[in-house]
Amino acid sequence: MEAQSRLAHIMKTTNVYIAGTNCITPLGFDVESNVLNILNGNSGIRLYTNTKLLATPFHAGIVDDDKLEAAFTQAGSSRAYTRLEKMMILALKPIITRPVADGRSVLIVSTTKGNITAIAGIDNVSPDAYLGQLAENISGYFGFTTQPVVVSNACVSGILAVSVAKRLLQSGMYDNAFVVSGDEVTEFVLSGFSSFQAMSDEPCKPYSAHRNGVTLGEAAAAALITTDKEGAIARITGDSSINDANHISGPSRTGEGLYRSVTNALNETGVKPEEVDYISAHGTATVFNDEMEAIAFNRAGLAQVSLNSFKGYYGHTLGASGLLEAVIGLESMKQNRLFASLGYDEPGVSQRISVITGNSSKTINYFLKTASGFGGCNTAVLFKKIADGN
Repeated sequence: MEAQSRLAHIMKTTNVYIAGTNCITPLGFDVESNVLNILNGNSGIRLYTNTKLLATPFHAGIVDDDKLEAAFTQAGSSRAYTRLEKMMILALKPIITRPVADGRSVLIVSTTKGNITAIAGIDNVSPDAYLGQLAENISGYFGFTTQPVVVSNACVSGILAVSVAKRLLQSGMYDNAFVVSGDEVTEFVLSGFSSFQAMSDEPCKPYSAHRNGVTLGEAAAAALITTDKEGAIARITGDSSINDANHISGPSRTGEGLYRSVTNALNETGVKPEEVDYISAHGTATVFNDEMEAIAFNRAGLAQVSLNSFKGYYGHTLGASGLLEAVIGLESMKQNRLFASLGYDEPGVSQRISVITGNSSKTINYFLKTASGFGGCNTAVLFKKIADGN
């Protein structure tokens, strides 16, 4: 009991920060170009026809292969890497500016499907298809000496990895956690969502009365989580992950898991709902997800908080979505600027939420990132802007 009490005290008194961030998306290969495109209302979603991925035309946000190969060639490596690994390496490379072979730094890889294309059949599975091998490949490129951690929990994986990093650092195991998250648009993913009849026949419209399903996308995002305040963007003040145990692919109709995740994250450091300035929500544009979120945010007292979904710019990037959207949300906080929720026109949920309809200026001190996923998983992480010694 004494050891548990000592650990609890350490975790409560250790501040954890988020520092360098980066992303690889159809809108650009750095945060700056992504934000510029968002400010201009540009979407990375396109209509694809006559591809080997799906027999029928589909909308998706897909990274250009030629640009990816050109960028990775500049990174300089003689080893063969998969397409996803190249995206992850390029996302991580600019933020690894300190030694990682010190035994106090850990790599956390988060993904939903990983190298799913490495499975050519039940009797033809490349070692790269295993998530542990994916993590080892990334770790080896950068020279980490600690064993990498894999986080794979449906579509909350990216933001859950931030939560895992926070807790590892608070436990005293590490001083730095480099988190990278990525997923691809593949035949497997497209056919799966198509079988659900969940894919929109146009670019998705989160929270809109005219939404009719999800649009898929792909991306890689990376962030440095650290106990070192120097150069930090924000402090991670609260986090929580709750499973609603409702259905393998459908969320709780009462938003129970998300509601509890949000309230736990706020309560960790005593932040009141009215102190939250901005929410980057999940917003997949499916009938049940958007409705569930509206109910959960109302139950948590957050109906008045400015909210957006970035799915209209990127599509749903699966396990990468939580970290990618946190990275862009942190830039929103840094710039004190709200970004429009692309595709939203008129309310399509039963309870009022404050969806952002146009770019505007706003002081953002507390930023909440939420995500939900298959199997009933829900995660919320609260960030506080670095200012006045906090």
